[in-house]
Amino acid sequence: MRFSLIISIVTVYLMSNLSGTRAASTPQQGILLVANKGDHTLGIVDPDAGRQIATVPEEGITGHEVAASPDGQLAFVPIYGNSGVGKPGTDGSNMVVIDIAARKKVGNLDFSHGVRPHCAVLGPKDGLLYVTTELDQTVTIIDPKTFKIVGSIPTGQPESHMLAITFDGRRGYTANVGPGTVSVLDMEARKNIAVIPVSGQVQRISVSVDGRMAFTADQTKPQIAVIDTSTNKVKTWIPLPSTGYGTAPTPDGRWLIVAVPGANKVAVVDLATMKVSHTIDVPAAPQEVIIRPDGRVAYVSCDASHKIAAIRTSDWTVEKLIDAGAGADGLAWAAQR
Repeated sequence: MRFSLIISIVTVYLMSNLSGTRAASTPQQGILLVANKGDHTLGIVDPDAGRQIATVPEEGITGHEVAASPDGQLAFVPIYGNSGVGKPGTDGSNMVVIDIAARKKVGNLDFSHGVRPHCAVLGPKDGLLYVTTELDQTVTIIDPKTFKIVGSIPTGQPESHMLAITFDGRRGYTANVGPGTVSVLDMEARKNIAVIPVSGQVQRISVSVDGRMAFTADQTKPQIAVIDTSTNKVKTWIPLPSTGYGTAPTPDGRWLIVAVPGANKVAVVDLATMKVSHTIDVPAAPQEVIIRPDGRVAYVSCDASHKIAAIRTSDWTVEKLIDAGAGADGLAWAAQR
């Protein structure tokens, strides 16, 4: 009897520890979201299985970008229009809200006029949703719980296409494509505090983990502009193998991952040396980069090839290619709790 009891206790102890080890080694769970511009759908991707498990129609002209609510339940898709930035076409005037689990549209925000809403970013501190509204030369502020507009921030520039916010939520930076500038926004005071000249044209923007640098891709030369956020001036340039596009820093702040569509590559920049240390071949037209929250994988949407490249950050190799929809572009990570 005593022997059986001892065996039972040991078994429970071992199973408990094994369960704890499994939990510790399990990657952070989540769903990958992709804006399929060509399909006019939001793609829902199981990143571990490496497949798109569902698509949700956007019911009209297409969205280019997507953001997920902090609880992973909702996706916010600004409906941009049927053209590229600065080009003639339909001016989008709404944003759709999609229930990720139910895989259906559950809300709609009407901006009341054509604004070409594009990039949606959740404020890391205040929980508000910030959306670039290009034609108004503003960033519109939305309460994601009520789907109502609660304010705006002027960018002072046309074609404010993409937005990045520092991790403390105090500063925002927009890439103003045609003017080739970056607007610096005081997110708390809701005002534009500087406009930084960069080049003839820029695309996309990201901010370093410590908030000391902002990165935007020069569209006239194969280089990344590194902006010193303490002086609001371009501090240095990082040469690339071809013209860059989307960028994202790794959570440890060591690397900057850069989509290089002209070469069908991804460049990995060592932020200590400000030089490209690795290049990775990916399918045609890489666009946007996001990093899995645990830092293990970088996901890169590849527009022309309907693919998402999943790149291991441990050895900078493509772990898998995930089928997505036509014109795969904007990406977001929806945490599953």
